Amino acid sequence: QVHLVESGGGLVQDGGSLRLSCAASGSTVSNYRMGWFRQAPRTEREFVATISRSGGSTYYGNSVKGRFTIARDNAKDTVYLQMNSLKLEDTAVYYCAAQRSPSNTAVLPTTGYDYWGQGTQVTVSS
Repeated sequence: QVHLVESGGGLVQDGGSLRLSCAASGSTVSNYRMGWFRQAPRTEREFVATISRSGGSTYYGNSVKGRFTIARDNAKDTVYLQMNSLKLEDTAVYYCAAQRSPSNTAVLPTTGYDYWGQGTQVTVSS
């Protein structure tokens, strides 16, 4: 089992940047495909980005492609989400998630994640 804790959220102006971190404990994060999701009030949870176990493959949701970058440091058991050119519609609670995966390179599917963090709030203001 893996325990996930997100950090780095906060208030940022439209067009600004933030970097979220997800620290894993209880199990080696390199055994898991990792993902970021978000949920705004009164909406369903949305897929943001995922990264393969090795870190060599990534996949993004259409709404963040070209603006967000997911990365991982398996030596530190940490996953990151660099968010640039933030928009008002990026406001949400962001969740880190882990998915057991037999593949070192696969990034799909984007569903069926096994473990979730508590989330960190990101608010983009005008």
